[in-house]
Amino acid sequence: MAFSMLQLFLLGALGPRLVDDLGLSVTTLGLTTTAGFGAAALLSPLGGRVVDRFGPRTCLVGLLLASAAALTLIGAAPGAGVLLAAVALGGLPQALANPATNKAILAVVPVARRGAVTGTKQSGVQLGAFAAGLPLAALASAAGWRPAVWTAAAAAVAAALWAALTLPADPPPKASAASWVPRGMIAWLAGFSLLLGCGIASVNTYLALYGARELGLGATAAGALVAVLGVAGIAGRIGWSRLADRPERAARLPGLLAAGAVGAALLLAASAAVPALAWVAAVAVGVFAVSANAVSMVLVLQRAVPGRAGQDSALVSAGFFAGFALGPPLFGLAASAGRYGTGWLLVAAEFAAAGAVAVAWSVRDRRAAAHR
Repeated sequence: MAFSMLQLFLLGALGPRLVDDLGLSVTTLGLTTTAGFGAAALLSPLGGRVVDRFGPRTCLVGLLLASAAALTLIGAAPGAGVLLAAVALGGLPQALANPATNKAILAVVPVARRGAVTGTKQSGVQLGAFAAGLPLAALASAAGWRPAVWTAAAAAVAAALWAALTLPADPPPKASAASWVPRGMIAWLAGFSLLLGCGIASVNTYLALYGARELGLGATAAGALVAVLGVAGIAGRIGWSRLADRPERAARLPGLLAAGAVGAALLLAASAAVPALAWVAAVAVGVFAVSANAVSMVLVLQRAVPGRAGQDSALVSAGFFAGFALGPPLFGLAASAGRYGTGWLLVAAEFAAAGAVAVAWSVRDRRAAAHR
């Protein structure tokens, strides 16, 4: 999970260096996120079918090798064109990550522990954010951003070798007849995830640049904002997913977490006047916004139709990735005009809309349960 999105966290953490070294505009930096998550959104439904057919070990090894290839290309990019192509390739590991890891959990983890294990698994994404924002950003300061990205690529190859040698063998391949269209709870979660992803992606992409350009932080300190968000996301995903072990509680958590995410975005808007609030806001984004996606995955595992966990996970992930593709370009319009405050208010509105979707589904779900 850490490697599945590491390339995008690196682009966020190393954003100030990339803008200067490759001559990128602020808007182009946002388009890198659009390329990566747009590809992931398009590939996710197919990725879910592939995982259901071939099994988690094969797909996890493929995920790690694809991540290594994308990171290698990013490190070699001479300009925006190759950079965008490399990030689009990084959409493949994103499309495989949740279906493959969720299938692995269903195969080997007892029901009582699935919530906690899912939260720990989902926290791997934030481990990637921490790695990008602190050790790899520090390596970029010492040796340059290209060696830092290539170091991450080498680590992905090592992880692929480990996965091939140690993970349990997959069952024989089997055909999947799963639907390509989300229905019921999966449709609601996909809509919630789309709006949530719009806001989270904007924060991931522009937080470091905002810290460097608007708050007067150095490049390393600005990257540390992303690392702080990552650490908070790890703790939040583990903690909230444990609470989501009880299905009746899990259904109420997305709305609550979205409300906390709105507060985090408003803190970012206020940090223009009180810069210290940016650090508090980074923690709050991790604890609330980032953690909500983990709770969504717990809900998928609790209610997935047997044999369709990969596809259901993929359809929810497709919504999340579509949000990641849409959010940063919209934010980039405000950022390119120097209006970061307007951008953070847009993020707050996106989180509020996600909360409205979650509450509407929760009410509908409780009414349906009462009539059963």
